[in-house]
Amino acid sequence: MRTLETDVLVVGAGPAGLTAAALLARSGVDAVTVSRHPGTAHTPRAHITNQRAMEVFRDLGVEERVRAVATPADLMGDNVWATSFAGQELARMKAWGDGIARKADYEAASPCAMGNVGQHLLEPILLDAAREQGADIRFSTELLDITQDADAVHGTVRDRATGEEYRVRARYAIGADGGRSTVAERLGVPMEGETGLGHAVNVWLEADLTKYRAHRPGTLFFTVQPGKEFWLGAGTYICVKPWTEWVLIVMYDPAVEQIDLSEAAMLERARATIGDPGIQVRIKDISQWQMNHVLATRYRTGRVFLVGDAAHRHPPANGLGSNTSVQDSYNLAWKIALAVHGRAGDGLLDTYHDERHPVGRQVVDRAMESVALAGKIPAALGVRAGQSDEEGADALAEYFAPTREGRARRREVAAALAENDYHFNAHGVELGQHYRSGAVVPDGTEHPPHTRDPQLFHRPTTHPGASLPHAWLEHDGTRLSTLDLVGRDRFTLLTGIGGAPWLPAAEKAAAELGVEIVAHSVGRGQLYDDVYGDWARLREVADDGCLLIRPDRHIAWRSDHLTDDPVHAVHHAMRRVLAWD
Repeated sequence: MRTLETDVLVVGAGPAGLTAAALLARSGVDAVTVSRHPGTAHTPRAHITNQRAMEVFRDLGVEERVRAVATPADLMGDNVWATSFAGQELARMKAWGDGIARKADYEAASPCAMGNVGQHLLEPILLDAAREQGADIRFSTELLDITQDADAVHGTVRDRATGEEYRVRARYAIGADGGRSTVAERLGVPMEGETGLGHAVNVWLEADLTKYRAHRPGTLFFTVQPGKEFWLGAGTYICVKPWTEWVLIVMYDPAVEQIDLSEAAMLERARATIGDPGIQVRIKDISQWQMNHVLATRYRTGRVFLVGDAAHRHPPANGLGSNTSVQDSYNLAWKIALAVHGRAGDGLLDTYHDERHPVGRQVVDRAMESVALAGKIPAALGVRAGQSDEEGADALAEYFAPTREGRARRREVAAALAENDYHFNAHGVELGQHYRSGAVVPDGTEHPPHTRDPQLFHRPTTHPGASLPHAWLEHDGTRLSTLDLVGRDRFTLLTGIGGAPWLPAAEKAAAELGVEIVAHSVGRGQLYDDVYGDWARLREVADDGCLLIRPDRHIAWRSDHLTDDPVHAVHHAMRRVLAWD
C-alpha cells in the first residue's frame, strides 16, 4: 500500500474543512484534504452567515463572491409567525440587526454585512478559493482509520471511485468531518452533552411565494397551526432564494408521531402551511436530522485538532453553526502554518483549544437556550399539542379579542418576542469572542466592563485577546477598514502619531524571529488617515502606543505608550505569542 507524505491531513470538505484548506494553502503549507462525498454540499443546510464569518471571507478575498449569491441583509430581517403564508399573521419581529434600534450597532461593528447563503452555494466558492491557492482536495475519498504517534498522524483512506486504499502520513491532522466525525470516534475524543433532543425533516422545495413574502421580507417564516406546539410550530420556512426557493423544516416527536417521509406527504404539509392551493410546489430534496447539545472535551488530541461540527453540535438556533466552524479554522490554520514552518513552539497549538473551546461551549448552550425561547411563542398564542382545529381556532381568535384574556395573551406574546432577541439579535454572541491563552499577552488591565447586555450587544475593544475593532479609514483617496490592514497570514503592528519608532522595531523583530510583521501608522494625516476620528475613539491606547495583531485579527499585545526600547518590547511580546518563552 502506497504512502502519501504531507504536512497536514484535513478530513472533511465542508465550510470548516474548505476554509482550513484555503488558509493552509495560502500559507504555503502542504496539505491534503479528503472528503467521502463526491463534491460540495448538494442541499442548502446551513444558511445564516454572520459578520464575523464574512470577515474571514473578506480576508480570503471571496467576500464579494459570497455576497453575490447571498440574500442581502436588508431582505433577511422580518421574522413572521402566521397560520400559513396565505393565512392570518400572528406576530412579527425584526431579526439579524435589521431593526431600527439595532441597525447602527451592526453597521458600526464591521465592514461586512450579514447574508443568507445556503451551504450548497457557499461551499463551491470556498472550494474555488482553496484551489486557487493550490490546495489538494480529494472528493470521494473516505477516511477508514486514523492513528498517531509522537512523530506523525497516520491515516488510511479509500478512493471510492477506484477502490484503491492508501496511507497518508502527516505531521498534523484536522478533523472537519462533521457531526459523525470518524476522526473523533477513532481517536476516542470524549464528548459531553446529549443527542437526539429533537427530530426534524428538511424539505427543500420551489414555490413562488413573492406575493406573501416580498412586502415583509425575511429569512424565516414560522407557521403556527393547531395541534403543533413543538419548537417550530407546524413548520418553519427558510428562504433559500427570494422568494421562490425554500427549506421547510418540520419538527416531530417520534414518541408520538411516525412521520411519513414520502414526497406526497411532504407536499401535503407544504400546501397546508402555504395555504394557497394555486401555488405550484416542487420538492427538490427530503432529509432528516436531529437536535444535539454536544461538545468535545478537547479540541486538540496530540497532533490532531477538531473543528466545526466534529467539535460542537447544536441546533440551528442563532445561526451559529457554520459561522463558528469557519472561525475555528481561521483560529487554527495560522498556528499550524507557523508550527510547520518551524517558527513557533508547540505551545502555540495548545492555544487553539484554550481559545475556541469556551466559544464552543457558549455557542452550544446559547443555541439550546434559544430553542426554548422559540418554543414560547406558539404556547403564548394558545397553540398546544393535541388540540382540535376548533380549539386552536378559538385560541387564536382569543389572541385578537378585546378581552382580558386577549390582552394577557398579547402581552405574553410581546414578552416572548422580546426574549427572542437572544435568538435573533445576539450580536455580542456573534462577534464578542475574547480569547485568553498563551497566544495573548496581558497588559495588566481588566477587560472593559460591558455597559449593555454582553450577549445582545458587541462591545468593541483593543484589550488583548479581543478582535480588532472596525473603523473606516482613508488611504490614497480610498476608503478601507482597519480590518483591511491586518490578517492575510501575517502579524500586524498599528501605531499612530508619535509612534514612528515602532515601525522599524516591528521590522527588526520580524527579521530576528523569521515571522512576517507589517506595520502601519494610523491617525489624522497619517498614511492611513483616521478621517472621522473613529479609530482614535476605539483604539484605547495613546497616539504613540501600539497594537500587535495576530493573523486572525485578534489583539496579541498592546502598549499604551512608546517604550524606551520598542524593539525589545515587540520581540518579547512575539516570543510569548509564538510560545518560544
